[in-house]
Amino acid sequence: MKTQRLPLFQACAIAIAAALCSAPASAQTRAETMRFVTGGTVNTLDPTMLGTTREAFTVGMSTYDRLVSFGKKKQGDNWVFDLDKIRGELAERWVVSPDGLKITFTLRKDAKFQDGTPVTADDVKWSLDRAVTAKQLGAAQLLTGSMTSADQFKVIDPATIEVTLPKPDRLALPNLATVYPIIINSKVAKSHATPDDPWAQAWLKEHTAGSGAYSVESFKPGEQLVLKRNEAWNRSADGKPAAFKRVIAQTIPEAATRANLVERGDADLAIDLQANDAASLATKGKVKVISTPQYNAVSFISFNTQMKPFDNVKVRQAIAYALPYDDMFKAALFGRGKPLFNATWKDGPPSADFPIAQPVKLDLAKAKALLAEAGMPNGFETTFSFNLGQANVAEPMAALIKESLAKIGIKVDIQKLPDAQMSTLINEKKAPFFTENIVAWLPSNDYFYRNFYTGNQRWNYSSLNDPKLVEIAEKARFEADPAKYAAYAKQLNAMAFELMPQIPIWQASQDAVMVPSLDGYVYQFHRQVDFRDVARK
Repeated sequence: MKTQRLPLFQACAIAIAAALCSAPASAQTRAETMRFVTGGTVNTLDPTMLGTTREAFTVGMSTYDRLVSFGKKKQGDNWVFDLDKIRGELAERWVVSPDGLKITFTLRKDAKFQDGTPVTADDVKWSLDRAVTAKQLGAAQLLTGSMTSADQFKVIDPATIEVTLPKPDRLALPNLATVYPIIINSKVAKSHATPDDPWAQAWLKEHTAGSGAYSVESFKPGEQLVLKRNEAWNRSADGKPAAFKRVIAQTIPEAATRANLVERGDADLAIDLQANDAASLATKGKVKVISTPQYNAVSFISFNTQMKPFDNVKVRQAIAYALPYDDMFKAALFGRGKPLFNATWKDGPPSADFPIAQPVKLDLAKAKALLAEAGMPNGFETTFSFNLGQANVAEPMAALIKESLAKIGIKVDIQKLPDAQMSTLINEKKAPFFTENIVAWLPSNDYFYRNFYTGNQRWNYSSLNDPKLVEIAEKARFEADPAKYAAYAKQLNAMAFELMPQIPIWQASQDAVMVPSLDGYVYQFHRQVDFRDVARK
């Protein structure tokens, strides 16, 4: 007997339908279930674990609450998260002391964990202690908000907890809205802790103990996750429960297959399609495409400023004027994003924002002159590296860069590297010239500069070592006066352009492709869907 092989998208559609039908009858209707397809995988139920995928962050946002959440704001016609608008989640209210050193949170009286027990200040204390103490991702993040020690969290009474800061920090409160400071049912977690694992990390990797909008009904790592609505949760912005009774999140590796599933209506939502697929679907008009420039993310061309010849600022500037920006934008992104080139600055940076469009454009004559000033009129040879996982964008961009730089005498050998090899080169500071992306969950000007342009650490891709920039970034971090902060921020932007350790090129769009009946999508700081935002019309 010959076996007939189904087309891949049809097989995936059947698999999704089977997953839906396996749910209890009360949740089987199309209107009550959302089906999300992604190319990535959910590898843990604990979003604080080392190696957590972005898709796992999505699950953590829905299964756990935090003390506070970000609000939202309009960016063009779309909604994005708002760093400057914080609202309560488990916290009913909070008070900042006049000196800015204490934040006192009062918990909601109706806040309960999914097992029905109340959320108490003891649970918050244990959870925040875990965030800054356990070997996981939270400590490094909360450090950026001056929270580093369990001694900073104090229980006042069962409904009140106090956070003490060493000095006023404008990013302390926003940090508590990120994915890491989840509030865990401490009694449940402690019952699964061991002397070798006092924070129950092994158990929480495969189980949840939260108070969030959804609980985990089933979990097959790397394949599929089914979430069930917590009917007692009412901590959305409008005070209502989550819209869907169930959410099915399924890994479908092929982008074209994900596109087909949404176009056919066999899946409701995808956010990680290829730019050309999203552009094609938008043209057809059968689905809704919400295209949002990732306003807390930047794609850039980076130099290692400690390696010759890129230790010479004139060389870096020469390359900045030799890049075919418009052609790269069209070839790599199909024009889907926000360009960060071809700007005009009259009297320095026009904005305190980061990133800011740079006053650079393709000018080969200027590039040649700068290269001559650098003492290299005949050019040089170098490599240009990119991560194979980003090949759909980086490969056409690299080909255009090679072609354009040849015109000023720079011979480029393109290196397409597996993720592990690229990561090693970056960690060991051995990549001279390459492309990468940076993402800041807290897109504040000083946060970008402190995390990506200072220190001997991985995220300082360019290995920049400029004491003046460090000094200004630290001053900005703790500056409470908005006008003074803006002045520092503009100064940082001006220095970044003068030093040219990296060339910001664009903010790629995140294309959320969904069936027309879906509504409420918000671009979130973790660049994933927040299942609590979306509903069916």
